[in-house]
Amino acid sequence: MSTRWQRTGAPRGDDYDARWDALAAQGHNPHGEADLVEELLREAGGSRVLDAGCGTGRVAIELARRGFAVTGVDADAGMLNAARVKAPAQTWIEADLADLSGHVDGVFDLIVLAGNVMIFLEPGTEGDVLRDLAARLRPGALVVSGFSLRPDRLSLGDYDTLATAAGLEPVARWGTWDRRPFDDGDYAVSVHRLVS
Repeated sequence: MSTRWQRTGAPRGDDYDARWDALAAQGHNPHGEADLVEELLREAGGSRVLDAGCGTGRVAIELARRGFAVTGVDADAGMLNAARVKAPAQTWIEADLADLSGHVDGVFDLIVLAGNVMIFLEPGTEGDVLRDLAARLRPGALVVSGFSLRPDRLSLGDYDTLATAAGLEPVARWGTWDRRPFDDGDYAVSVHRLVS
């Protein structure tokens, strides 16, 4: 498996969902990722979304509620089980993001990697993941990834280099999912487009 999820101490299904429920109860918007994905799809066209590293399905379920055709994929069976309980009619696939062959069919208009997916990957597999995801995009489609910037994890420079090698060109970068400008802070949301 190419994810470090199991050994990072990251929250599990119910704990993860409880954190977002608590934020919503405090008045925070728990659907910033879905808001941005919806805006980008409305601007660029398209309706098929792959939520790569979907976890318990928070983003995928919200996007489906808004009318998009969403497939969720994750390597963590426990997280996927939580997603299946909440939305049994949606497509949930257990697979390693570095090797989606035989698991995920078709092409997508947008692939979203929310929740720090890129820094939970096994070091050295990030390029494989981006190449495999890019192979599942229609020409001109988007990859949107948000992750924390930490000295011991994937840097933005390395991410951009790997994205370029996968045939993706940069479109935009923000500091948050609600498009606040990136100011060299500790979090970045990057949008790349598959070169035709």
